[in-house]
Parts: sequence; C-alpha cells; structure tokens
Amino acid sequence: MIDSKSWWQSKTVWGGIIALLAGVLGLFGYNLVEADQAQLVEIGSGAAVVVGSLIAIVGRVRASKVVGKSE
Repeated sequence: MIDSKSWWQSKTVWGGIIALLAGVLGLFGYNLVEADQAQLVEIGSGAAVVVGSLIAIVGRVRASKVVGKSE
C-alpha cells in the first residue's frame, strides 16, 4: 500500500516554496542563509499540519451527515 499525503504536508513542497521566496528576496537585496531556510521549512510544515487539522475538525463538526457504513 502506498501512503499519500496532501501537498501542504510535504516538506519538499515547503522547501521549494522557501527556496523560491529566498530567490525573490535575493533579487531585492535580502539574503536568507541556509539555516534560516531550513528553519522556515520546519515552521511552514508545522503550520500547514495545524491548519489542515483545524480544517478537518471544523469540517467534521459542520458536516450534516453521520460518518458510518454505507448501505
């Protein structure tokens, strides 16, 4: 069985986003060192998990149908 996860749970995606951001900031004269980039990946990944979890909980609370067996 292949495990899957949402895009926002992927550290690779967050790493790419942070690298892109670092490049854009570099164009404007700001520099992010590699350690800062790594820390931002961890923060972004953790924040995404928290936000995703909250969305799942709110979605379940607001749902109008009961979770159970299909007939």
